[in-house]
Amino acid sequence: MTHQLKTEDRFSYIEVGEGTPIIILHGLMGGLSNFEDVVDFFGDNGYKVIIPELPLYTLSLINTNVKSFANFLNDFIEFKGFDKVILLGNSLGGHIGLYHTKQFSEKVQALVITGSSGLYESAMGSGYTKRSDYEVIKKKAQEVFYDPEVATKEIVDDVYAIVNDRNKLVKTLAIAKSAIRHNMSKDLPNMHTPTCIIWGKNDIVTPPEVAEVFHELLPDSDLYWIDKCGHAAMMEHPDEFNRILLEWLNQRGF
Repeated sequence: MTHQLKTEDRFSYIEVGEGTPIIILHGLMGGLSNFEDVVDFFGDNGYKVIIPELPLYTLSLINTNVKSFANFLNDFIEFKGFDKVILLGNSLGGHIGLYHTKQFSEKVQALVITGSSGLYESAMGSGYTKRSDYEVIKKKAQEVFYDPEVATKEIVDDVYAIVNDRNKLVKTLAIAKSAIRHNMSKDLPNMHTPTCIIWGKNDIVTPPEVAEVFHELLPDSDLYWIDKCGHAAMMEHPDEFNRILLEWLNQRGF
């Protein structure tokens, strides 16, 4: 990541640009650098883009769950003094954004989810029985994308390091169980925050039908597809992702 990480109080985050705050929520295995193109684009287009480091591996095991992460996000928003924010989350980050919006809807101007968990969790935290086998982990990392070349050695190395760190693996499995417990299907019909759903047509982690259910259950949502795209649209097709999102934000007056 080319942007410098700031550390203030108990928060570490990247902040770029000026304007309406967009807070980006990374996924379980997703580094902050996964959003570099989004940060640069929206930071240059009238938005203040912030990516906090979520405490996925630093809370006690009993507090390693979606609800605690949503509360952490609320503490961060209060720390920054923001009245209203736009939340953008990928995978677990989308789930945290959804849960935070359920709890603190008055603070969320708009929500953007891509490859979000919250409805379909079978892929989260599974398949690490052969975690010491680098080639197995490499294949799992490649499956996240339509184009396996997007899974660079750096990305594979990061995933390999996480699943081979006993503490982080235990926390990863705890988060996966928490995601199942915090299924959002009953909450979504009562959530009226404007929501932009951007989904890869070839996502095998959270398949396309998951996006369709999100769209069906969220009362004020718009669904956009990106072709030849897997679970992380903002990495695999950043220009198209940014174009779709900017057009949606403009249409909605954000």
